Amino acid sequence: MNRGAQGGARDASEHRLEPQISMAKKLDATLRAAVQAPSSHNSQPWHFVVDDESITLCADRTRALPVVDPFDRELIISCGAALFNLRVALNHFGLAYEISLFPSEVDPDVLARLRLHAGTLSDPTLERLFGAIARRATTRKPFARTPVTATSQRYLIEAGEAEGAHVVCIDQMAQRDRIAELIAEADALQFADPRFRRELACWIHPQRASDGMPAEAAGMAALLDFAVPIATSAIRTFDLGGGAAAMHHELIAGTPLIVVIGTDSDGREAWLAAGQALERVLLTAANGGLSVSYLNQPIEAAALRERLRTIASMDAQPQLLLRIGYGPEVTERAPRRPLDDVLW
Repeated sequence: MNRGAQGGARDASEHRLEPQISMAKKLDATLRAAVQAPSSHNSQPWHFVVDDESITLCADRTRALPVVDPFDRELIISCGAALFNLRVALNHFGLAYEISLFPSEVDPDVLARLRLHAGTLSDPTLERLFGAIARRATTRKPFARTPVTATSQRYLIEAGEAEGAHVVCIDQMAQRDRIAELIAEADALQFADPRFRRELACWIHPQRASDGMPAEAAGMAALLDFAVPIATSAIRTFDLGGGAAAMHHELIAGTPLIVVIGTDSDGREAWLAAGQALERVLLTAANGGLSVSYLNQPIEAAALRERLRTIASMDAQPQLLLRIGYGPEVTERAPRRPLDDVLW
C-alpha cells in the first residue's frame, strides 16, 4: 500500500473518478479520511492495524492528556470520530464490512475492528457526508449573529440520534448566558491549575508541525507565567483578534447556537458512541454551511458537569459542548501526522 507521508480526505475524493481503483488505494484513501477527524488539543490519539481483510482502530495512550482528560474520556471520543470517518469512507468506496467494538478481552486499547467482506455497501445517509470530511474544520473566530434555522437544528439533532446520542440545541439568550457564565467559571478553574497550563502549553508549542494547536498571540510564554491573568482563554472560547479573548457577553453575541451532545451512560462504550455522533453532527453542520468550535470546559471540570446538564435540561450525561453558527471560511486547517506514523 502506498501510504505516502502526508494528505487526508482531500486525497480520497480524487478516487471517485477511477472506475478500477485497487483495494490498496481504497484502503489508503479510507485511512486518510479517518485521520481528518477532530481530537482534543489536536492530539490525534489513534493508530491503525491494517491488512487485506480488516482495519483495527486502537487508542494511542502515549498521546493522552492526563490533566484535562484523566480518564481518557476525550481520547476515546476522538477515536470515535475517526471511526465514523472510517465508516463514511468505506461506504463511499463500496466496501462492505462488519464492525466489532472492543473486540479484545485482554487489550482495552483495541477499540474497534472492521472486517471487510465480499459485497458492496451503499448507505446514502453516509455517502452525502463524504465530501464534508475535507471541508470540516474548527474555527475560533466569532460567528455572524444570523440565527441557525430550526430546520438546520433538526438536522443536527437527527445526526446525533442516528448514532445513539442525545443532542440539545440551545438558542435562547437566557440559557446561553448561563452556559457562558459556566464556561468562564470553568476557564478560571482550569487556568488556575499549573498542571493544566503546562499541559496546554505543550500542545501549542510552535515546534509542533504535525499535531497540536496553533499558538495564539498570547503564546506559550503567557501560559507558563503564572503571574499573568487568564488572557489565553481565546484558545478555549474564541479570539476577537490580536489575541484578545472573548469574554462572557462577547461569547454570547458571537455564538448563535450552543449544542450539547450527551449519552445515556458514561463509560468507554458511551464515549466511543459520542465520538461517532460528534463527527456525524460536524459533517452535517459542514454540509449546511455551518462553522463549529468547542466549549468543553464545563464538562472537563467535574464540579461543573452536572450544572451544565441541569441548564441544558437533559437527562443524558453531557459529553461535548459545541458553539455553532455561520463563520468565516477556514483557509488553514489543523496539521495532521504522516500516515505512516499512525499505522502499526
